[in-house]
Amino acid sequence: MPTLAVSDVVNVQIVMSPKAAATRNFGALLILGSSSVIDTNERIRQYASLDAVASDFGTTAPEYLAANLFFSQSPQPSLLYIGRWAESASAARLNGGALSVAQQALENFTSITTGSMRITVDGTLKTLSALNFSAAANLNGVASIITTALAGAVCVWNANFSRFEITSPTTGATSTLTYASATGSGTDVSALLGLVTGTASAPVNGIAAETLLSCVTNLAAMSANWYGLQIADTSPTDADLLGVAAFIEGASPSRTFGVTTQGALALDGTSTTDIAYKLKAANYKRTFDQYSSSSPYAAASIFGRAFTVNFQGNNTTITLKFKQEPGVTAESLNETQAAALKAKNCNVFVNYNNDTAIIQEGVMANGYFFDEVHGTDWLQNELQTAVYNVLYTSQTKVPQTDPGINRIVTAIVDRLEQGVANGLIAPGQWNGPDIGALRSGQYLSTGYYVYAPPVSSQSQADREARKAPVIQVAIKLAGAVHFAEIIVNVNR
Repeated sequence: MPTLAVSDVVNVQIVMSPKAAATRNFGALLILGSSSVIDTNERIRQYASLDAVASDFGTTAPEYLAANLFFSQSPQPSLLYIGRWAESASAARLNGGALSVAQQALENFTSITTGSMRITVDGTLKTLSALNFSAAANLNGVASIITTALAGAVCVWNANFSRFEITSPTTGATSTLTYASATGSGTDVSALLGLVTGTASAPVNGIAAETLLSCVTNLAAMSANWYGLQIADTSPTDADLLGVAAFIEGASPSRTFGVTTQGALALDGTSTTDIAYKLKAANYKRTFDQYSSSSPYAAASIFGRAFTVNFQGNNTTITLKFKQEPGVTAESLNETQAAALKAKNCNVFVNYNNDTAIIQEGVMANGYFFDEVHGTDWLQNELQTAVYNVLYTSQTKVPQTDPGINRIVTAIVDRLEQGVANGLIAPGQWNGPDIGALRSGQYLSTGYYVYAPPVSSQSQADREARKAPVIQVAIKLAGAVHFAEIIVNVNR
């Protein structure tokens, strides 16, 4: 029988708030290398362990060596990206589709004695015929037979991705490949190999050699996920490194760059031609450098230790001084050499005469401490995201009134409290400019102060533009103790 809807009497609607925007990960390092493991279309690949890096790159590639220093830190960082730099012209590549376990069964191939397919390599159509896989012992053997038939191009079986890959014998912009297809005679193997349209990834054409700076800018535009940058290549010149440092300095979102120098002139206090001196002279606050005679990628270890900080925890922030670098041999320096490095704001993992070795001083090229740059970058993103989410997740609006602005201030205070909890911010004497009711010399008992002027003080133009009044925040960094002086008075 017909009935009336309950909603005529009680109408309930569920309104879901938008999912809040996420904050950035300030523990993500990008290692940039020139190995051809990653093609120039994919460009960047994510890793969570050293084992995964070894599976792709082996254990001798520069990318692996740098990743090893990163993951060898204790506690261990959890996120790494590796990017591809086309230091020299690259070759075209066709990555086949991933084959299922059933599709990888060797009998699928060994039953074929008259296989065929066609593929265009560098503009030349190649027709492969009479492919006999009956004696192939594994899929590597199948790939070898294809390579022989291609007479120039190379086919390999990539077990990590369960796919066949074909690479052109040439490099540069004229290096090209197409999808494979059937010839119309013999037994078609193009689909069996996963090299056809709809299964294989789009063919990646070769590109001309690119500068290091061009590669970094491309990867910065491609992904905002990485925060630190390490070059796993010893060929860049000082000019290359300075160019990248200049880009990182002004890049948005914020990033950091680590440079390792093995040049002996870094130890010479009179030298003005080494990279450490040049970086300091440029006054870069987002680039740090480290001297290491044993490892060209030692800076990756500094990143590994710094990037284990969880800013959402309690008392989790650190200073890099006194920390270790597993896998990096500590330097034995005299006082003059150590003083030269310190004067150039160049970090070093160094031996002391009490059988210990430590990183010192943990600074950027301009003398700022790494942990303060790292921490304030986190705080900037936290405040930005928190205020954005107040506006974004509101079901109605944040009114342009004092109570409305207070909602924004409350979100800011919440993230500042997390800065206090993790150890970035602490109570202390404010020695900065006067802000609102805060005066220079006043003690900040909370470690921070937030000032939002009344909405009534806004100009009419700002009000009509729906801008919030300018909100000012003062914070006192907790800092860290790096040196101590003790005076002992003795009486007989």
